[in-house]
Amino acid sequence: MLKSIIGEKIGMTQVFDSKGSLIPVTVIKAGPCLITGLRTVERDGYLAVQLGFGEALEKNLIKPQAGFFKKNNISPKKVIREFRVTDVSAFSIGQEIKANVFNVGDYVDISALTKGKGYAGVIKRHNFAMQPVSHGQSDRTRARGSSGSGGPQKVFKGMKMSGHLGNEYVTIQRLLIVNIDIEKNIMLIKGSVPAVKSGTLLISNTLKKVSVL
Repeated sequence: MLKSIIGEKIGMTQVFDSKGSLIPVTVIKAGPCLITGLRTVERDGYLAVQLGFGEALEKNLIKPQAGFFKKNNISPKKVIREFRVTDVSAFSIGQEIKANVFNVGDYVDISALTKGKGYAGVIKRHNFAMQPVSHGQSDRTRARGSSGSGGPQKVFKGMKMSGHLGNEYVTIQRLLIVNIDIEKNIMLIKGSVPAVKSGTLLISNTLKKVSVL
């Protein structure tokens, strides 16, 4: 069974659980997705299901893309992604995948492009502490200080410095599904997830071990 889907981040809210505790949740429109292609070992060297999500205008597609959708008799999709599976015999092109592939209580991994925040200093980017504000050093309070003394006079790779913050592809693991609305394909995930509002999310069954209480 395919335990993966493409979704769209709607925003955040909060709900109460059965014990009356307040839980912050992210609202996600999970699907519906269409299977636009199948990858086999004989032809491609691996097994995967290709999903399409979101509607796209044909005029915005290049000719190979438009021809691909026409050949498979599928409406143009905005987002196309592949998900690895162990068997593709149970799937067919044009098959619809909805949020019901998951259940309440499942844990998922969500991958997305984070919000870009431009150029940032070390305090915002790496959580450095500010320097003392005494002795009139008004222009050094948010400076990162020295890169180090002695040794080769160069900056080593990976050193924490000022630079571009955000706009990175990240994965948040082991997020709990609090609720699912099957009819509306709405999923509530405990906590925050990457991406801006209306950003694309790749949702898959978690790779981490889930303890059973």
